[in-house]
Amino acid sequence: MALVTRPVLPRSAVTRIGVTGHRSIPSAVLPTVRSGIRRQLRYGGAVEALTSLAAGADQLFADLALESGVPVTAVIPGMDYEAHMGDADVQAAYRRLLVSCTARVDLPLEPTHEEAYYAAGRWIVDHADRLVAVWDGRPARGLGGTGDVVEYARRTGVPVTVLWLSGATRT
Repeated sequence: MALVTRPVLPRSAVTRIGVTGHRSIPSAVLPTVRSGIRRQLRYGGAVEALTSLAAGADQLFADLALESGVPVTAVIPGMDYEAHMGDADVQAAYRRLLVSCTARVDLPLEPTHEEAYYAAGRWIVDHADRLVAVWDGRPARGLGGTGDVVEYARRTGVPVTVLWLSGATRT
């Protein structure tokens, strides 16, 4: 069971938009992704953003949501998440964003990091009305990657908006 440390808005009062996406976004793709996220956050009515605050797409989504005045719920995989996020800059951005979130959901421990990431992705899909995917369309590189989360959303009927520049590849 997830531990919610601050109240999450009632589902009927808000449209929840979740995010999944790559940690590395090529610079040529960033303008398309930024404008697409801003468009999604202007959905109309009350909106709440759901994100794991991972490097790349998740942190960009959270930054743009906060910039737009959209409350953000952080979904934290049940493990030593921050230590495995990346370099000091990514960890600092994570901490900065985390304290700005309206709510935080701490998930139970999972046996591996990949399983924890996938559990967070599934939680976001299960609690979202729509999913934004910053995704090149390729299969996940490991369990719980963007492709897996998109597949889960589609399988469960959650609408997915893919943001990517046609023909661009990630490293």
